[in-house]
Amino acid sequence: MHDKQKNILLGVTGSIAAYKAVDIARRLMDEGASVRVVMTHAACKFITPLTFEAVTGSPVLIDLFSGPFSHINLSKEADLLLIAPATANTINKLRCGIADDLLGNLCLTHEGRTVIAPAMNHRMYRHPTVQDSIKELKKSGVQFIGPSTGSLACGEEGEGRMADVSAIVEAAVTALTPKDLSRHNILVTAGPTIEPIDPVRYISNRSSGKMGFAVARAAARRGATVTLISGPVSLPQLENVTFIPVKRASEMEAAVLKRLPKATAVIMAAAVADFAPAAGSSSKLGKDDISTIALRKTPDILKKVGSKKGKRILIGFAAETGRDVESAKNKLKQKNLDIIVLNDVTQKGAGFDVDTNVVTIIDGKGKIAEYPLLKKIEVANIILDRMLELATKAQRHKGR
Repeated sequence: MHDKQKNILLGVTGSIAAYKAVDIARRLMDEGASVRVVMTHAACKFITPLTFEAVTGSPVLIDLFSGPFSHINLSKEADLLLIAPATANTINKLRCGIADDLLGNLCLTHEGRTVIAPAMNHRMYRHPTVQDSIKELKKSGVQFIGPSTGSLACGEEGEGRMADVSAIVEAAVTALTPKDLSRHNILVTAGPTIEPIDPVRYISNRSSGKMGFAVARAAARRGATVTLISGPVSLPQLENVTFIPVKRASEMEAAVLKRLPKATAVIMAAAVADFAPAAGSSSKLGKDDISTIALRKTPDILKKVGSKKGKRILIGFAAETGRDVESAKNKLKQKNLDIIVLNDVTQKGAGFDVDTNVVTIIDGKGKIAEYPLLKKIEVANIILDRMLELATKAQRHKGR
């Protein structure tokens, strides 16, 4: 969804989970979408339209007769129809094409993508009529996200709880994103590695993993098959991404080399610890037992991948305290990279554990492109655009 603003119709139906739709609307707007909310009369029993109006800045639509042809014009402008939460009643009506309210009419006139997030009691969800309705709607191209299993509003446990807000937002954004990377198998590394001194102490760095996770998220949204190998981070796992957790540099090296043969592109955003203790201890060392720590170098994973690159596209990162372009160019050449992403961690908004970055991208021909402060997901899409450009050129050259 990084190319232009998308218009999303958010349908809210009569479920206790309706209050979560406020957060869905807010997060979709944070992703750059324009959100218009349509509520059923039952939904208004759980949350007021004014709440959505305050979040979206647009009037909430409820009545089928609130404006001439609103049931047609709204759907023509919408890139996506998202119904969250969707009750059993709504799902069954949609399957049968019943249009006795504004939302039902919009479902019939909307020709774009539709995503539905069910929310209901587990017995209602398991009912054959509901299951048949879901199967038929899926056949017509409707995408379902959830429900999940957990505690329900009635106090029971079971499958019927609306999917997490983050999963619903991700499904909506993914549905709107062009799948220009569908032919690519992308291997991404992220986060730090840790090298134990003893069972309670280790050597590491300040990497949060956010840049690598942003690359993996953006690639998955664009249709790539994505494998994410990450050191220890405090980030939620991503939808539609194969996640492989590691700790030490040697573990990351083994995981990368094992999956390298299937990759068409490798994006190494991990901050691998440069050194490890020459000899670790299996028990905690006392303060008086440590005067000096002998170190050894960890594997240079990026250089090893560069030596085995073949026709793959290889992208590396250089985090520096200063904009050292010459050092980045040398790293690009020495490690056989196609692109290197340089960022000065001393710049405001470009350091550790933030959602933004300031980067300079250098390619193998010496072309330098500087970018202002951007969200890391925006930087990720720029990197993927450059990767796709190189892949397209290579394919054209091969076809000559």
